[in-house]
Amino acid sequence: MQRKLTVILSADVVGYSALMERDEAGTLARLGENRAALFDPRVAAQGGRIFKVMGDGVLIEFPSAAAAVACALDIQEAMKAAEAARPEAERLRYRIGVNLGDVIIQGDDIYGDGVNVAARLQALAPVGGVALSRSVREQVAGKVAAEFDDLGDHTVKNIERPVHVFIARPEGGGDMLGVEPPQTITICVLPFANMSGDSEQEYFSDGISEDIITDLSKISALDVIARNSAFAYKGKNVSIPQVARQLNVTHVLEGSVRKSGRRVRITAQLIDGVRNNHLWAERYDRDLDDIFAVQDEISQAIVSALKLTLMPQEKKPVVKMRGTDSAEAYNLLLMARQEWYGGESDPRRNNAIVRFCQRAVQIDPNYARAWAMMGMAQSGSRYSFGGEGDGGRAAAERALALDPQLAEAHAIMARVLDDDGRADEALAEVEIALALDPESHEVNRCAARMYFARGRITDAERHFQKASSLVEADIASTSMLTTCRGALGDAAGVREAAEIVLQRAEKVLAQDRNNSDVMGYGADALAALGEIDRAKDWMDRALLIDPDNLLMRYNFACCLALHLKDAEAALDMLGPVLAQAAAGQLHHTKIDPDLALIHAHPRFAAMVAEAEARLGEV
Repeated sequence: MQRKLTVILSADVVGYSALMERDEAGTLARLGENRAALFDPRVAAQGGRIFKVMGDGVLIEFPSAAAAVACALDIQEAMKAAEAARPEAERLRYRIGVNLGDVIIQGDDIYGDGVNVAARLQALAPVGGVALSRSVREQVAGKVAAEFDDLGDHTVKNIERPVHVFIARPEGGGDMLGVEPPQTITICVLPFANMSGDSEQEYFSDGISEDIITDLSKISALDVIARNSAFAYKGKNVSIPQVARQLNVTHVLEGSVRKSGRRVRITAQLIDGVRNNHLWAERYDRDLDDIFAVQDEISQAIVSALKLTLMPQEKKPVVKMRGTDSAEAYNLLLMARQEWYGGESDPRRNNAIVRFCQRAVQIDPNYARAWAMMGMAQSGSRYSFGGEGDGGRAAAERALALDPQLAEAHAIMARVLDDDGRADEALAEVEIALALDPESHEVNRCAARMYFARGRITDAERHFQKASSLVEADIASTSMLTTCRGALGDAAGVREAAEIVLQRAEKVLAQDRNNSDVMGYGADALAALGEIDRAKDWMDRALLIDPDNLLMRYNFACCLALHLKDAEAALDMLGPVLAQAAAGQLHHTKIDPDLALIHAHPRFAAMVAEAEARLGEV
């Protein structure tokens, strides 16, 4: 993997969809002529390299910020003159954004925040204008014949930190501050309520909500609140205006799901968050095989109700976004994903995930997401407790062959490479996965695990935090968050994460009181919160129910060592784990800061030596 600091220009045609609807052939011909005669020659003159073309959108790399800004201003001035004689509604006009930032190079393509910020700046530019980041503004000072208007900090989609925006204009070109970009429409998709009367169907209603969030997030004219913020309202009775105020959104979508056998009923309603009036509502009574059609109809209804204009690449039906046209395969993946949220160190859970995914790819052999999830589980089993198989390699390769842009496929390949000892290649793959989809739960959890194994605790903490926030059911990542924050000396952070672990554990145990995996996490959280007696009660009960659960025993060993300071009891608890641990789990045990109390203990050294001899590491 190669990283570098470079200048990225993002350009996009304004109102392209409307132009295409009015005259598709004519618009395509005009755009081609414009590119050949006006746009591309100016890019070449400033040393730019076009590395991606997306219909009406273009991404360009430049050797310097001054070259990029000079090119952008030249293009906009030339466009103004070239289109002046046309009616306003027929003019080709660009918005342009320029950013200087860190990027990842893969072949001829470029990924990373440097590219993403340029695209967000382009969306903030006025029609016919050029928006710059602060880093570009500082680089071009005194080097380009331009004036700059400071628009201040802006929070932009999928970028954690605010972006400071400047508008560039030719010297003497007048004040452009009066030209505002279109008002952004923002929406929160509240988690759809499970009305099935069966808590086991929660995975399905959550999956529907998550996928609608994903679908709407692909619409450039719409800002969608992230899943973690929306799911904070799950199970709570709150007013829509309250949600709109708290999240600063203009609209809220809420609904419910009732699944019974092969039938599903979905209700949905779009509400104006300010006026608290319904803009659209519908009820769908369908066969399960129609689930993609329903999701597509909901997304299209929202687009219509909000009067949004879709770009051509945004008009793909939901079935294309899901990667399968089989509702049964999709349902199996949702079940596998729900199991995955519970943790990856339980071989029984991983085996269940593999079976779900194997059935899914039997139904649809080209379902890349199912292949990737299967690889995740197979890699988790190999990492923790060995076993037969290739550790997910074949599944990862199949997923990448089917969809090279699938972030989860790159994440599982990173794990496979890491388990094979190819550390640099593994890190390159995880960086690509993060660049492709920084909001992916699976990708963030994979990145956190890899950084933790390398002792990069700060990086691991950030990604465990992200994974935990993205999926409420992910107790494992939240538990690892307590470990990372403890190692970083963040006592308040440990307490905050432990409280979340306990809250989530108690919610699960209310439905499944014998879930020993969750009792393992919960007991450690109780001890971290100073509730030692309750922690001991949870451990005693769980050991009676499921004494051979190795994931649970490992977490109990951490609890005994870190919080109860009982080295002998921790070693007793850990013995059966190390007797069966694979190389990955053994390495984790040796570096886990929660077990620092026993790392120098002679019994621990003997257990490790026996495990290494069994694995052929000595």
